[in-house]
Amino acid sequence: MPSRLLSLIAILCLSSVLHAQKEVPPRILVFGGYSFLSNSLDGVAGYHRGLNGFDASVAFGAWHNLRFKVDTTAYFGSNLGAPQHPYFLMGGPQYTFRIKRESVFVEGMGGTGGASQTWPANGAQGQTASFAAFVGGGLDTPISRHFAYRIEGGYQYSYFGLETPIHLIPYRIPGLPTNFGRASSGLVWKF
Repeated sequence: MPSRLLSLIAILCLSSVLHAQKEVPPRILVFGGYSFLSNSLDGVAGYHRGLNGFDASVAFGAWHNLRFKVDTTAYFGSNLGAPQHPYFLMGGPQYTFRIKRESVFVEGMGGTGGASQTWPANGAQGQTASFAAFVGGGLDTPISRHFAYRIEGGYQYSYFGLETPIHLIPYRIPGLPTNFGRASSGLVWKF
């Protein structure tokens, strides 16, 4: 009888230890780091210049590996003598799956972009708002229980046009970029 009782106690203790070791997905992921945009807003053929900046995002509660993510990026630089300071605010779903210790994710977001009115070359006036979309993915490598290192990238679309001086109706110059590559890396705080 005592051996059966000890066996039962050992099984109960072992099952609680195994249950405690099962990793629970964090409720919120906060990311911050460096970001690179493949071209400037007025980067016509022959004048492509990438922009450096930052990326910050928050992903809320996991439901079957699916989260809602809010992401903001801002970039700084110049091209053709015009300062380039675009920023983007987007939101959308992020789906994560695990491969051993790593977390791999794919995401799609939509939102808005903004820039100063002086982003075009030669003193022209430009639109200050644009629709923006991003499709991409990335990898989180754990550093500790609450921190991970992230690399991510993907395709970004945004549509900034010029304004005519008389009617302020936006128009497109052939060759103004609408398709961009975006890459980011930094730290994720999980809690």
